[in-house]
Amino acid sequence: MNKQLLRAITALLACAFVAGGAAQAADKPFEPYSGQPGKDVVWVPTAQPMVDKMLEIAKLTAGDVHFDLGSGDGRTVITATKRGAKSTGIEYNPDMVELSKKNAAKEGVTNATFMKADLFETDFSHATVVTLFLLPDINLKLRPKILDMKPGTRIVSNTFSMGEWKDDETATVEESQGCSYYCTAHLWIVPAKVAGSWQLPQGELTLTQEFQMLGGTLKTGDKSVPIANGRMRGDLISFSANNVEYAGRVSGGTMTGKLGGSGAAWTATRGGKPAAK
Repeated sequence: MNKQLLRAITALLACAFVAGGAAQAADKPFEPYSGQPGKDVVWVPTAQPMVDKMLEIAKLTAGDVHFDLGSGDGRTVITATKRGAKSTGIEYNPDMVELSKKNAAKEGVTNATFMKADLFETDFSHATVVTLFLLPDINLKLRPKILDMKPGTRIVSNTFSMGEWKDDETATVEESQGCSYYCTAHLWIVPAKVAGSWQLPQGELTLTQEFQMLGGTLKTGDKSVPIANGRMRGDLISFSANNVEYAGRVSGGTMTGKLGGSGAAWTATRGGKPAAK
């Protein structure tokens, strides 16, 4: 056998070997692994007890519209759908999207939605609950978009923070409950933006706002007193001034509520331009 023919046969055998290996790889089902690289973060599965805790702290109901950003293998979306919510998973990896659909089918879940999409380019503004398991820098990039959502929207992150926007609640799943790593849920409730001037029968209320925390003054005549314990929880506002507790609800340019102690009604109307974060 001459050398030229030997080289040709060797090359054909090599091609056949590569093609056979590729065919076997193509036939093998996609199996994700913890630490698998992704577009923005590596994938680490959330323990099912932690999924349950995240949806529990969000107080997810059948009336909610839920989005899971970076939905991975679909377990959070599947769980939310089983609880009656309209749930959508946003995942950049198409293999993960297909795996999520298969996992949903195995669980008998037919109305979950999985989208192959970039979470930074996806409109989830109509969600009432958002869950995520991303890194702090990704959360910070998403934060302006989240803060523009409807007041009262619940945001739950597995483990990682939103920078200086402190959470409203925290819950932890113990190892004895089935979670051994990444087991802390952080809840934020999107606050209404109320910074600016408001007119009350008692005088002029001037509010400053940093996320859900409020400061400011209440001016009556020539006397101005600082407000204390000012806080938003969605569209619910509470603060005290002159040793009187104010609690109410914000709707557009109006606040209405009750005074602590007397239970008398109070109303405020916006009289200045808001400047909240």
